[in-house]
Amino acid sequence: MKDRVSIDLKDGVADVRLIRADKMNALDPAMFEGIIEAGAKLADMKGLRAVVLSGEGKAFCAGLDMGSFAAIKDAKDQANGQGGDKVPGVRDLTRRTHGIANRPQQCAWVWRTLPVPVIAAVHGVAFGGGFQIALGADIRYATADARFSVMEIKWGLVPDLAGTQLMRHLAREDVVRELTYTGRIFAGEEAEKLGFVTRIVADPRAAALETAREIAAKSPDAVRAAKRLLNLAVASDAAAGLMAESVEQQKLIGSPNQLEAVMSNLQKRVASYMD
Repeated sequence: MKDRVSIDLKDGVADVRLIRADKMNALDPAMFEGIIEAGAKLADMKGLRAVVLSGEGKAFCAGLDMGSFAAIKDAKDQANGQGGDKVPGVRDLTRRTHGIANRPQQCAWVWRTLPVPVIAAVHGVAFGGGFQIALGADIRYATADARFSVMEIKWGLVPDLAGTQLMRHLAREDVVRELTYTGRIFAGEEAEKLGFVTRIVADPRAAALETAREIAAKSPDAVRAAKRLLNLAVASDAAAGLMAESVEQQKLIGSPNQLEAVMSNLQKRVASYMD
């Protein structure tokens, strides 16, 4: 965890930072594990009252590491050479490893299930998995020029870090569909209008820490009870929704059109998909 996520607890507020700045905090296997481990540590942390989640460097989180996409193609080629049709090294996404979530989903869902409020401070970009991780927070502050995207469609995939379950409670259904189908990039001001960002501020981390300190000064029993109550609406049918994400993503990973999406992007050419 220490080379991907840092935690600094002061006066009941945990300042949690993604610390892979050289890669814009992109999600490689170590980052996935670091976030999950950080979530587990926070869940058991004594004296915790609120959490601020942010990214070091130029971005909150750029999404899945580009190297992971190339690895999918290489692994599929290896499997084909051996007469196989499955991608080696890809987890069974339908396996529930953390309550109603699988391991990738836990990176976003853990912030929703922590007993205390979580405030995400977003700057730079929050693409794909990074966007979904931010959605897992209770509150999101962002700069006006921060950029967001449900970017999975670019790689022939669907949002599967709990995004389908979190987006539907924040924005209109047609908005969620448009963003998911197109993967278009939108800025912080639009994100606020759509419902994905709570407030536009010049310094999201400073504002988040200020709000977190205000929350930490309130009765911890009342704050935790409020989060439990507010989580009830999001929890409705969440288990089925998270499983559906996993089933659909499992079928897509390594499929011909998904590999074509990867290669066309890596090779900077127009994709040629099969019907």
